[in-house]
Amino acid sequence: MSFGLMPDGSPVERHQIEGGGLAALVLSYGAVLQDLRLDGHDAPLVLGFEEFAPYLTDSPYFGAIAGRCANRIGEGRFEIDGKHYQVDRNFMDRHHLHGGSAGVGKRNWVVEEVAADRITLRIDLEDGEMGYPGNLVARCTYACLEGGVFDVRIEAETDAPTLCNFAHHTYWNLDGGETTNDHLMQVDADRWTVVDEGFIPTGESADVSGTRYDFRQMRPIKDEVFIDHNLCLSDSRSDLRKIGTLTSQKSEISMEMRSTEPGLQVYDGFKLAVEPPGLGGRIYGKNAGVALEPQIWPDAVNHTDFPNAILRPGEVYRQHTQFAFSKG
Repeated sequence: MSFGLMPDGSPVERHQIEGGGLAALVLSYGAVLQDLRLDGHDAPLVLGFEEFAPYLTDSPYFGAIAGRCANRIGEGRFEIDGKHYQVDRNFMDRHHLHGGSAGVGKRNWVVEEVAADRITLRIDLEDGEMGYPGNLVARCTYACLEGGVFDVRIEAETDAPTLCNFAHHTYWNLDGGETTNDHLMQVDADRWTVVDEGFIPTGESADVSGTRYDFRQMRPIKDEVFIDHNLCLSDSRSDLRKIGTLTSQKSEISMEMRSTEPGLQVYDGFKLAVEPPGLGGRIYGKNAGVALEPQIWPDAVNHTDFPNAILRPGEVYRQHTQFAFSKG
């Protein structure tokens, strides 16, 4: 069904999928997960808007897919096979973020297939868009599976060497409260990527022991300082495995995270200050939701010891992430 219009007049579609005790609303714009509900729990599990217009003007990537290269690239510069590239500088007027000012999270995808419990969307990116080399075709499939599992699969192919690192950018709130300050989180990461004042990795992945980035044991997300950092799960993409858990002490809803990805960007929403009302009329202020984004480590292309973020012709990029919900 039509949900709104892009600035060029093209329609934005919205579709509902459901299964396994979950019901989701998905937009063609940004491949956005607009809403997600769990049977027996009235409040939405995600942050989003009731209408389309705020997604164009006020959304900090609510529910979107970020890419073609998620997270930050220092100075927007990188090199592949001896050739230098300059991509869009849309962060601090200096660095590159989430694929640029017209990255895939701000584009209208094509809805290829819809079934009762799943939807597949496709986007075609041209050589040179946002400064990236290669024509790249990406597909995202969302599915609501048995056992309360929200399943995310992203695949991509290219005709020239390019960067490829997608991330699902939903903000989670498991109890409908004003903040997630009392949510508890556990992440299977023993290192974190050290960053400079511009949030660009220095190249060091440091031991989390004794730091505020140590979530190996369940503890509150919120402390005296914000977090917007990558936690290192592994040195390369792996088979699908459990990477952590988010739990609300109020609702007793837990979300187990599983992913193939080597990193998890954790952003506690400390900068959220969204004026338009969100789902159910909620006002989203500081720490209203937490973004948990499985992906390759940020700025990986510029650090030889980081996981590989380059996709080449003949290869298929495959990311698989699951969010599994339970109560009590």
